[in-house]
Amino acid sequence: MLSSQCFENPPNLSSTCGAGRVEELAGLKTYVTGPSDSKRALLFIPDAFGYEAPKLRKLADKVASAGFFVIVPDFYYGDPVIDVNDPNFNGEAWLKNHSPDKGYEDAKPVIAALKSKGVSAIGVAGFCWGGMVLVKLAGTEDIQAAVILHPGRITEDEIRAVKIPTAILGAENDHIFPADELKKLGEIMSAKTEFESYVKIFPGVRHGWSVRYNDDDESAVKSAKEAQEDMLNWFLKHVK
Repeated sequence: MLSSQCFENPPNLSSTCGAGRVEELAGLKTYVTGPSDSKRALLFIPDAFGYEAPKLRKLADKVASAGFFVIVPDFYYGDPVIDVNDPNFNGEAWLKNHSPDKGYEDAKPVIAALKSKGVSAIGVAGFCWGGMVLVKLAGTEDIQAAVILHPGRITEDEIRAVKIPTAILGAENDHIFPADELKKLGEIMSAKTEFESYVKIFPGVRHGWSVRYNDDDESAVKSAKEAQEDMLNWFLKHVK
């Protein structure tokens, strides 16, 4: 499910940068950053704007400085959402071509490739569309921790299937996944005592705020930074 909030504050892909590099991993073009010999890796699953989004790469570089090898694959095969104002753009058709189920299947060989490189612990962050993929991965034991940020629609059954430490960071003003509904998911997870979990709702922000904030909005930047720090702290605790 997509809504207009999925496409607010689109990134300027023409300004793509980053301290890392692009290489192929499990058949996908992938932005990689951080120490390649690290035993701890983080996989970022992006929102509809894809792996070239500058703020997403900036965040990847930031968490890589904590000692993680960070990868951001192109799960859209060169077909991210680029021009949200294009009258010919059909969000539902795009989502049909890039279903979370397909993303889940594509993520599995990526995780296997990391393990073949000697990685022993993997955390995954999923943003919007990426959150819908990640909740499926969190129902396996292939990864060690998950952070789902302002997800697209995920189901209670998917949350009940979660097996690993999982944090959900949501927005107060989210048309796609209202805060009250996210809190219900948190209650389902909290009933599982075998792993740690939580849901945190950020006040005054909208869907996508953690990686699509306005640089000129001091409050938005502060909220994004807080979410990013929460994410990193979760991985530092659970990906060892």
